[in-house]
Amino acid sequence: MLEVSDLRVAYRKQAIIPDLTLEPLRAGAVVALLGPNGSGKSTLLKALAGLLPYKQGSVRLDGKSLEKISFEQRAQQVVYLPQSLPASVHLRVLESVLVAARASALAAEAGRVHLEQVLSLLQRLGIEHLSMHYLDQLSGGQKQLVGLAQALIRRPRLLLLDEPLSALDLNYQFHVMDLLGQETHEHGLITLIVLHDLNVALRHSDYAVLIKQGELLGEGAPGQVITPAALAEGYGVEARIEPCSKGILQVLIDGLRAPVR
Repeated sequence: MLEVSDLRVAYRKQAIIPDLTLEPLRAGAVVALLGPNGSGKSTLLKALAGLLPYKQGSVRLDGKSLEKISFEQRAQQVVYLPQSLPASVHLRVLESVLVAARASALAAEAGRVHLEQVLSLLQRLGIEHLSMHYLDQLSGGQKQLVGLAQALIRRPRLLLLDEPLSALDLNYQFHVMDLLGQETHEHGLITLIVLHDLNVALRHSDYAVLIKQGELLGEGAPGQVITPAALAEGYGVEARIEPCSKGILQVLIDGLRAPVR
């Protein structure tokens, strides 16, 4: 499980996350990280990945303190995928995923990575036709899918995804979330994913964390966190949460919340 306790992250003297404690996040769960723009979601992911130092608190993965293990050990257990890949990388898609696979703990244990594993993952993501294309020739959405392949092939304990759906069309959004759920449940990952689409969170996540200005507004089952009261406080909107004809909860926005006088 992932345990985050009394976490404080600051840029210079400004606290982005003043003091955050979460209930333990268990293996096999897709966790939606929600909140308005500027709420500290990306900062939290970077801190968990070891890319930003935290001023206080602790992060423990499977009982081990992440700040006390080496960078190499952390990189084997924790994979962070930013919103976009570097623009100037001139590698073929297949090569880039193979490089990621060979850097993983799975590769170290197995001694080698089978090409079939990589091709199978690219096929499941629907991008096997891009195998011999160069990364710097791909669209933003295609790069996001390749980045996801690089992350999944490493089989981390903790997978941190920062808005991986932002450049994808509706078909690929559903496809990716379905695949993430399968991989997370099958391999016992903890997948923490920043999402802006609350309906995607309601449909595809097992757990939700809602923050605003680095402070916790709610956590738990998505249907218990994404409520009219929480959306009013967190996003400043008047909303209803209603089931569709198939019984799936949907967020319906009625308008902006009236300002408090």
